[in-house]
Amino acid sequence: MSSSTITQHQRHSCTPSRAARELGLKRSEFDLAVHLGQIRTVPDEGGGGRRVTPSEIDRLRATDGFPDSLRERVRLVGTTEGAEVMDIPVGRFTRLARLGLISPVRFYLNRYRAVVWLYLAEELEEFTTVGENKTLLTGRMPEGLRDMLDEGVDLRARNWRGRHRGFLLRLAEDPWESAGVLTAFLDAAQVAELVPDPYDRSHLGRFRPGPPAQGALGSPAAHLIEKIMTADDPAEIEWLRSELLRALDDARRFRPAPRPAARQTPPDLPPGDPTPQEPSRGGLLGWLRRRSA
Repeated sequence: MSSSTITQHQRHSCTPSRAARELGLKRSEFDLAVHLGQIRTVPDEGGGGRRVTPSEIDRLRATDGFPDSLRERVRLVGTTEGAEVMDIPVGRFTRLARLGLISPVRFYLNRYRAVVWLYLAEELEEFTTVGENKTLLTGRMPEGLRDMLDEGVDLRARNWRGRHRGFLLRLAEDPWESAGVLTAFLDAAQVAELVPDPYDRSHLGRFRPGPPAQGALGSPAAHLIEKIMTADDPAEIEWLRSELLRALDDARRFRPAPRPAARQTPPDLPPGDPTPQEPSRGGLLGWLRRRSA
């Protein structure tokens, strides 16, 4: 397809809200489908975010069982309903999630500021069909996994971060955006250590995505969301640091961060030469100066 055809196609593309209506999805379902790569989006040429082309909507409408099949692929369940989907007790479901054997795709804070993790029903159903998982669903937990639970292991936040990071990196359109995504999962002190140049750090800040859930600035909810967003596992932190340095190196080669223009200083004048006069200024300021002279 030629670039002119692509441009024309994008010009008739839909905003996310309209695309969600066209596909019979709630906006939250649409956003999750994009997150999971089930709906392809394109950047808005005017800088207004992502859009969906008519051909992508046609492709989705042509799938078997549309729209119910698409809705089913993005159906989310909490712990209680997830346990029902897997036909296991809630306690066992929670242990599997803490061990990282099933991964959440979203979370929210309830009115008591408790974290509520949400899972894809389709993934939970697939987990139960794998023969190797049968003992995890009905039998005694292997000793190694029991030891991890006794030590307080909880990999739900780390697994969510991994999924969310992958989604954001897929949307990144250049190395600076990729590097900015990685900074969102490290605390500010580590970013300052890895990126000592203030201009690089400021430029990265333009591409740092915010958290997917919001809390009033400085509130306990905001602090909890920030804690979930920030890596705390040593192996995860080490990986992020290494990837940020690599992405930043790529970004600098791709395009240096903008810096203030160097200030021009007048050359030294030889003895006896008159001091250069200030250029005349027009407008009201020039008129006032001439009037007072």
